[in-house]
Amino acid sequence: MPNLIDRYLDPSESLLEILFGLVMALTMTAGARLLSEPATLDLSELMLALIGCNVAWGVIDAVFYLMGSLFNRNRRVRLVRRLQAATSDDQAIALVRDEFDLRGEPPTRPEDSAAFHRALLELLRHAGSERAHFTRHEFIAAGIVLLLVSATAIPGLIPLLLVGDSDTALRLANAVQVVLLFAIGYRWARYSGAPGWRGALIVGTLGIGLVLVAVALGG
Repeated sequence: MPNLIDRYLDPSESLLEILFGLVMALTMTAGARLLSEPATLDLSELMLALIGCNVAWGVIDAVFYLMGSLFNRNRRVRLVRRLQAATSDDQAIALVRDEFDLRGEPPTRPEDSAAFHRALLELLRHAGSERAHFTRHEFIAAGIVLLLVSATAIPGLIPLLLVGDSDTALRLANAVQVVLLFAIGYRWARYSGAPGWRGALIVGTLGIGLVLVAVALGG
């Protein structure tokens, strides 16, 4: 399954979607725990709300993913047209340099950066300039986004389904989701080259902080 996800989504995208879904789910269960009397809470209604919230935001995120992907590809088509209409090499190179800025990337020698931009210019000068349309790859990626955000409701649902006492069920649901926030941070660190404990601490703490802000603001 991870290989399938990585085939269609960059790890930063998939991990962000999971993190977003977990924050949404934890906001629901933590809000119910902090703002309601557990004894009077209807767990069936909370479970329906939890599922509905994550599925709805999964749909929204999937649609935004499709829109963003098409927007970015058509921006590149527009760049190709501008390059092909450029009246000088200097003008064309300046367009490529602005679009593919290497600042923030691993440092390179000026001559290597210039060669990179020159190679891109030669490549894009002969590229097609037809407007982009949605692809099968993008629809599959959007479906994965929907599944990832929706599936993050499941860890919080399990204690609500299996434990009869509302207070205990909510405590367990919140604990499971907090542990998962730290686990996502640990996995994030694996891709960024940071120590696992540091990634877990940063992402977990940030996730909990965002949940507390959302609960405090009535989210």
